[in-house]
Amino acid sequence: MTLSIFVAFWAVSILFVITPGADWAYAISAGLKGRVVLPAVGGLLSGHIIATLIVAGGVGTLVANHPLALSVLTVAGAGYLLWLGINMLAHPATPHADQIQVSDSWQRWAIKGLCVSGLNPKVFLLFLALLPQFTDSTATWPVPMQMVALGLVHTLSCAVIYLLVGYGSQTVLRARPVAARRVSRFSGAAMILIAIVLFIEQVLG
Repeated sequence: MTLSIFVAFWAVSILFVITPGADWAYAISAGLKGRVVLPAVGGLLSGHIIATLIVAGGVGTLVANHPLALSVLTVAGAGYLLWLGINMLAHPATPHADQIQVSDSWQRWAIKGLCVSGLNPKVFLLFLALLPQFTDSTATWPVPMQMVALGLVHTLSCAVIYLLVGYGSQTVLRARPVAARRVSRFSGAAMILIAIVLFIEQVLG
């Protein structure tokens, strides 16, 4: 597998990473909460790694070929995003300089991050559609190993962008509680909108 393939894949995948979506909204909400950006982003990245392993292991093709399984994943992901979005609208986050997060909050934010990306069918379908296009069956690496390597490239890009988004929102909005509440509500509304779109696509599909 050549360096040019990695670069070409990164150029395509970074376009998806820098496009705001559910992951961005969750990273922003974590930044507004205080010291939970790392576990929140770690949870998001875990979801991407799981999706990579599923596709690389061949399970992705099986799931994609069974509409019922894909429908269940879509409804579950949309429902979870809807629940998170409603909670963010009802209880917008406001950063506090003296805010202290207990250890179980870290675990809770990591698990929620895993659910946000792991239950997002868009992440799964992205890997299913994108990874095989950048593999070479004649290369010395097995195709599944190539997919894992490409998935890790994508996950690394996600880590950089999501950390910047999370810590950036925390830094910029820490001294602006009114703006922070507005951004938090906007993030919640974005999650609700994404959930509604997923539901509509499922019904029309």
